[in-house]
Amino acid sequence: MLSNLLIKNYALIKQLEMSPDPGLNIITGETGAGKSIMLGAIGLLLGNRADVKSLYDPAEKCIIEGSFDLSGYDLAPNFEEENLDFAQECIVRREISVAGKSRAFINDTPVNLDTLKRISSQLLDIHSQHDSILLGSNEFQLQVVDTYAENYGLLHAYRKHFQAYREAAKAYDSLQKEAVQMRKAFDYDQFLYQELANADLRSDEQTKLEQELTILENAVEIREKLQLAYSYLDNPDSSILDYLKNTVTAISQASRLVPAYDSLRERAQSCLIELRDLADEIDGVSTSVEIDEGRSQLVHERLDLIYQLQKKHHTTTVDELLKIQEDLEKKVGTVLNLDEALLKAKKEAVKTEEVMLKSAANLSKERQKVVKTIETLIIERLIELGIPNAALSIKITETQPTNDGIDSIAFLFSGNKGTPLQELRQVASGGEFSRLMMVIKYILADRRKLPTIIFDEIDTGVSGEIAKKMGKMMIKMSDNHQIIAITHLHQIASSGRAHYFVYKDHSSAKTVSKIKKLSVDERVMEIAQMIGGHNPTESVINNAREMISKE
Repeated sequence: MLSNLLIKNYALIKQLEMSPDPGLNIITGETGAGKSIMLGAIGLLLGNRADVKSLYDPAEKCIIEGSFDLSGYDLAPNFEEENLDFAQECIVRREISVAGKSRAFINDTPVNLDTLKRISSQLLDIHSQHDSILLGSNEFQLQVVDTYAENYGLLHAYRKHFQAYREAAKAYDSLQKEAVQMRKAFDYDQFLYQELANADLRSDEQTKLEQELTILENAVEIREKLQLAYSYLDNPDSSILDYLKNTVTAISQASRLVPAYDSLRERAQSCLIELRDLADEIDGVSTSVEIDEGRSQLVHERLDLIYQLQKKHHTTTVDELLKIQEDLEKKVGTVLNLDEALLKAKKEAVKTEEVMLKSAANLSKERQKVVKTIETLIIERLIELGIPNAALSIKITETQPTNDGIDSIAFLFSGNKGTPLQELRQVASGGEFSRLMMVIKYILADRRKLPTIIFDEIDTGVSGEIAKKMGKMMIKMSDNHQIIAITHLHQIASSGRAHYFVYKDHSSAKTVSKIKKLSVDERVMEIAQMIGGHNPTESVINNAREMISKE
């Protein structure tokens, strides 16, 4: 249940705090005093959209915080599904910064709005006048049947199977469309692949071939230059090596006289050895440079093939061509194995459809089981609430599978004798909608784990004895649920265990909405004023006191 509610800096509320009673709580106040503002704030805890314009003081952030006592409610699995720590005392907080940024927390853990909605929807339920309009929608009516039948597990399982079927069917459909396109391109792709495969490309061959071609095309000049370089180093007439040999001999003779010159001899000797090696290598390289027109032609042809393939495929390297070849091989292979892939995808789609339809049938069966019971319960309660000729039939029609199953549900209603049953939205009046919604909330209350239920003027369009009976129904619901009822009817207001009054305070420069818990005497006077206006007579005051005492 909601053990404490704190609202700071929201709309006309500077700061408001209340600790509702575990039973039936009544909230009254004049129109525009701030009751709807409170609901708007609570709506933020349910994940409703935040707006920076709703800040009372634009220079300060807004905080809405609800503390919930969850002892006695099996809600731990819901927290586990969201990877949240569960505690008997749960604090849900929503903040709106001055810049308009919204943040949400559950037990001080930051959460996104989807998580906030899933958790807070298990903690409280707000019924507003807008919900009475929702009662006319077939989707809401289906939810009523599922809630009464306690189909949570079946519906969750079905939705998993439905999602699996949709994914499998989509995959099969996509593969079919892809197959048409792939088969159209198959011949050309296979030709391109075969052309690349026949080329037998190797990753580093282009660079090597280009280097080899440069040598082949310049073989005469290269050999001449190398031979010239060799002749400078070593030739019979006069060469660098001969001069260097003489240098070594001269330094050796000097070092015999002056041993310190021996290091010079060693350096000269090293130079001699290095130049001898260099001369031999140049000679070897020169000898290896061949003038081979045949080889040059082959290299030319190979490089021309590579360049043509690169131009054709808009690439500049052999590695890119090899990657294209790999991709083409996969595409060709996929088409060659397409029939097998299509058959496999089709089998998966058929299999998941069978599982989904079986799950849908189980769900539909459970819905069928409870419709007569729901019809009876609703009619009985509507008669109690002053619609003696109420008639209701829940019609289930099989449809194509949707996220909710294979059932379309319609509540057919008549509130008058001799009037044919028609869909709710076509025949129900505002007062009938209110009573219908009250009855539905009443019969569903014990079918849900909701700790707190909030009614926002569910008594619209009713009065007198009917309102009194609605009050008794709320009292009965409050045996197992915390009920908070915003009302303008004294018959319902007198039913509560705790009574809160919302009012506007004009004492400061800016109007502020406030709330206070009424004492017994204050409550008597508030109900008396609801009955007889601002200046109730003594008899009206006594009547109010008697109404409270009876409850």
